[in-house]
Amino acid sequence: MTDNRFTPPVTVTLESGPTGFGSIDDFELFYARRALDRFRTRLGRQGLLDLLAADIEEGNAFLRDSARASAGGFTAGTTVLATQGLTSGEFLAWMENAFAGDESALLEAHPEHYVMAPGADGSFNVVENIGPHVCSFYMGGWGTDAMAWAADAAELLPESEFPHKMSSNLFLSDGTVVGRALTQFGDTADGFTASLTVYVPASCPKDVLEHHLRHYAVEFRNWIIAAAAARA
Repeated sequence: MTDNRFTPPVTVTLESGPTGFGSIDDFELFYARRALDRFRTRLGRQGLLDLLAADIEEGNAFLRDSARASAGGFTAGTTVLATQGLTSGEFLAWMENAFAGDESALLEAHPEHYVMAPGADGSFNVVENIGPHVCSFYMGGWGTDAMAWAADAAELLPESEFPHKMSSNLFLSDGTVVGRALTQFGDTADGFTASLTVYVPASCPKDVLEHHLRHYAVEFRNWIIAAAAARA
């Protein structure tokens, strides 16, 4: 999908009319979210999976082929978010509750979240976009201390500054490891900083990593806002 909004041929400015706060972009985002929520609710989890079955098959094949071509090599990127007005402990408590069963809160954080559901074996099933590809994968160990592989990661930040660390392999239903995630949180004087690292197969095109760094920024910003709203 081509986005031409950053090089518009014309400029349109709202001069009068609506009395509510926000720009035209804010209005559009509100209506887009409302429409998306309606479709998600009407279709339900299984309806979304049925609708996206062919896309998921194609996306998972892309990840599987990329992992095999990379022979265990990964490329990492990190998104860093600074938050004021909420502590990391408050945010992580909200996250724990959400991942324990509040799928709607998890889905609402990003337009390209389709399924986010815990499995009986302790893994967590995610259906979302990885770059342009719709993929269904599992996270193992979310909410635990960093796994052994993360101990040697160049992105691992000092314990004293980022004491809250969670990590996971990302794997397909056949066990193929197609990525890794490492999230780290540390309090600041007026809030907290989140360091969000994703590892994708080294053979993936650069835009796959770039778009997941953007994905992180969108979903975690919205989760943080939801956590603050719940506390209030």
